Order: sequence, then structure tokens, then C-alpha cells
Amino acid sequence: MACVLIIDDEQNILVTLSRALKLEGYQSLVAGGGKVGIEKLAGQAVDLVLLDVMMPDMDGLAVLDRIHELDSSLPVVMMSGHATVEIAVRAVRRGAVDFLEKPLSSEKVLVTVRNALKIRRLSEENRDLRTMAGLQGEMVGQSAPMRAIYEQIRLAAPSNGRVLISGENGTGKELVARAIHDNSQRSGEAFVKVNCAAVPHDLIESELFGHEKGSFTGASQQRRGKFELADSGTLFLDEVGDMPLAMQAKLLRVLQEGELERVGSSETIRVDVRVIAATNQNLQVAIAEGRFRKDLFYRLNVIPIELPPLRERKEDISALAEHLMDVACRQNNRRPKSFAPGTIACLAEHDFPGNVRELKNSIERLVIMVPGDEIGPADVRRWLSLDASREVRPLAGEFYESGRALRDMLADAERDLIMRALAECDGHVTNAARSLGLERSHLYKKMKALGIK
Repeated sequence: MACVLIIDDEQNILVTLSRALKLEGYQSLVAGGGKVGIEKLAGQAVDLVLLDVMMPDMDGLAVLDRIHELDSSLPVVMMSGHATVEIAVRAVRRGAVDFLEKPLSSEKVLVTVRNALKIRRLSEENRDLRTMAGLQGEMVGQSAPMRAIYEQIRLAAPSNGRVLISGENGTGKELVARAIHDNSQRSGEAFVKVNCAAVPHDLIESELFGHEKGSFTGASQQRRGKFELADSGTLFLDEVGDMPLAMQAKLLRVLQEGELERVGSSETIRVDVRVIAATNQNLQVAIAEGRFRKDLFYRLNVIPIELPPLRERKEDISALAEHLMDVACRQNNRRPKSFAPGTIACLAEHDFPGNVRELKNSIERLVIMVPGDEIGPADVRRWLSLDASREVRPLAGEFYESGRALRDMLADAERDLIMRALAECDGHVTNAARSLGLERSHLYKKMKALGIK
């Protein structure tokens, strides 16, 4: 629910606009002057400001400047009964998105509000997309496993069913989630993402549900959570398997009821959000070990999509390598390069345990470090340390013991693999995590659970 702050010294305008906005489903705040408006803005999450130009306590243009000092991205619509072309031009030059003449028409105000909020949402989405490094958001590959994934996306996208995407790190779970959103009926609304493994356990409730000012130490102003920001759109819960059990129970209630309360508030807020979750864990094992709620799993797993690792679709490496090299050249200001004969085959000899993410980093390294316009097999072996003669020693038989629980054998295997990675990286946890295709926080949790210091 978008929140609109109305700043005007005329009481009848405050009442009329507030009523009109509430009838359209907006939350409204009112302030009878510029100073009061700035105070409310400092303690409340606001999406748009309707601001009068002529007020006795503080000039509207001065208030506009102060607003943009607090939040340069906040859209402000100016209003005036004494409008002149000069005032309108000055307001727009100082950052106002529109200008309304009094007496106000409710219909025109509502159209202006809708347009201003839409422009802000598109601007935020555009900013997010620019940070995704341009072309790398495209899904690439025409192997049989990838064609099956495309078909699942095509069938799942138009529905409102929740989706649970599983797969190893680096397989492209977020790309699938975004593709589902972009091809859904919610594509014009927000796509909001949360990495459950990256948010501290004591802050994840505030991150998802928001909080009121003063609800805990450091809560200096009201904040809306990701669920509210994703209202009418899609919320992507990445690494949902790392969510604390206490938070899983609260998430379950929101999925069941479509309602939430901000931290420190008893007000119930209704939300309409499509949830897409992703995990690199086996949630059935997590349920058996008491780390994940079975009822939450069934709520999330309406439409399951399992992404194949890159080693199971090596025929896609050629297209991926060409695409990723084009991206790397653009991002690193390099002239276009090409692969010499035999280079793709050399790349395909490697299993890429980090999947597409590891391949991307490998191609970028080659683009930067190889001085010529052509990358050959020798460059691959030199800069990526890929030795086709080196074989990975199988571990399964090493830890198998008749009559022993599978999870205990898996724990021993995981412990051995992590110890080997740490030894190879001279005890550097970040490098070991990268080598294993894990987030650093996830590796720390694994090490703690397995008793590795």
C-alpha cells in the first residue's frame, strides 16, 4: 500500500485529498505546514509528497529542497492556487515531478499520483537492472534440460502458484525467478528479493515485515518490509533453507492469511504477494533434521523447479562461453575477443562445481588476462588451472558403511571436502567458500555444524 504525504495549510484540502486517496486504496498522512511535513517525513516511510507552494511557516520550494536532502529519489508534486509559469518552471528545475493548479480536481490528482508512483517504481527497477551488469541477466542454453526448464517457466508464470526453485549454487535460480515474474500478470509490479542467508537472524523479521520507529535499538524511523514493498508483485526468497525456525512460523502465517504486522505494531496489514523461493539445500533432509518446517515446505512447494548443474548440460557451454565473453568484454572495456579452435572443448573438460557463476568468473579472467584478440586452449590451462589429466577421486565408497545412517555418512563426506578445500586455500575461508561454490556465511554455518574450527 503506497503512502502519500499531503503538506498544505488549508484544512479542507487536507481532508478532501486524504479521503480521495483512501478510497483509491492509498495510505495518507497530512501535515498543516512545511515544518510539520518534514518532521513526519523523517519518521515515516513515504512514497510520494503532495506539496503546496504558498504556506505561511515555510515556503513550498524550500520544503522541496529539504525533502530532496532527506531522500533525493522521493517524487514531489507541487500544488498552488497562485500558479505562474515562473513558479512551475522553478519547481520542476528543483526536482518536482509535476505541478497541479488549484482548485484541485480529485480525478486529476489521482491520475497524477498514479503516474508519479509508476515512474518511481520504474526508476527503481531500472536502477536495479543496471546493477545486474547488462546482458548477464539472460538465460542461455538450448540443451534438453534447459528446454525443459523453459517449458516449466512458461507453464508456471501466468499462474499465482508459489514456486520453489532448487539447485546448486551458481545454476541461475534468481534468473528463473525473474523470468517467471516477467512473464506473469504481475510483471508491471515490483520484483523484490531477499537473501535469507545474508540477513542476520535478529533482523530478518524487520527485513520481511518492516518495523515501527523505536521498536528496537537502531529503529530511528518507520520502515516497510519486503512484503509490503512487493505488494501486488513478486517476492523472491533466496536461500530460504537458511531461514531461522522461529521466522519460518511467522512466514507460514503470512502465506496462509495474507496478513502481517510490522515489528512493534499491532496494526494488521493485508498484502497480495506471489512468493517464489529458492534453495541449494535438500529441504527434505532439513525437515528430517528439524531445521525446516514441513508445513512451510508444502506451502512453498506448489510448483517445484529443479535446475540442472552445468556438468549435466555441457552442450550449453559453447553458447554460454560466447555470451559471457561478450558481456565481460563490454564490462571491462576490452575489444571483442574470439575463441580459438579447441578452446570450448578444453573448457568442457572441466566440471565447473560453481556452475554458470564459476564459468562466468573464468571467462572474465581470460578476457582480462589474455592480451590478444583470441583465447586458446593454452590460455585456458594457464589462467584457469584446468588439467584434463587430473581426475577427482570419488568419495562415495570411502565413507559408505553398511547399516550406518545416510546423514552421518554425508556429514563425514562434507567434512572431508570442506577440510580439503580449506587446506588447498591455506585456511582462507572466503577462498574456500568460492572454491566450493558456497556463500561464505553458508560455509561458516556448515563448518560450525560439522565441528570444524
